Amino acid sequence: MPPASSRVRPAVVADVPVILQLVRELAEYEKALHEVDATLEQLEQALFPDGHEPAAFAHVAEVDGEVVGCAIWFLSFSTWTGTHGIWLEDLYVTPAQRGSGLGQELLRTLADICVERGYHRLEWWVLDWNTPSIGFYESIGAVAQDEWTRFRLDGNALDAVAGRRSPLA
Repeated sequence: MPPASSRVRPAVVADVPVILQLVRELAEYEKALHEVDATLEQLEQALFPDGHEPAAFAHVAEVDGEVVGCAIWFLSFSTWTGTHGIWLEDLYVTPAQRGSGLGQELLRTLADICVERGYHRLEWWVLDWNTPSIGFYESIGAVAQDEWTRFRLDGNALDAVAGRRSPLA
């Protein structure tokens, strides 16, 4: 059960600096801080674009008015179910608040959005060495999708496939 003085709510523009800080803390925990290039402006534009619908969304967890966690997500689509789903890009709760129920409350909020909107999936990645998170996810009924292999195109390979650069460059 989350602390009595806590709540989960949709993020607002004023939350962007702390959300970016939480993203950096998560990246540091995942030993990948050097990969975080996102700026405040980029994050704000993704979550709160001027004049059109956002491509990404965020919910935050607060304790005593202080943001201590976040869930950053976007819509996915399954051709098999014919419905959208939620792809959870980042879920993070500060170390001092882990075990308080806030991570579960953030996931419950996203699951509720899925059910309310008729989405069939809530999905995310977790690093295979992150046993505390894996244990938490399994404890709430999440099932690992181990039969799939993740692929990524980025950097020079992305440029090459786009026809903008030689694959050997």
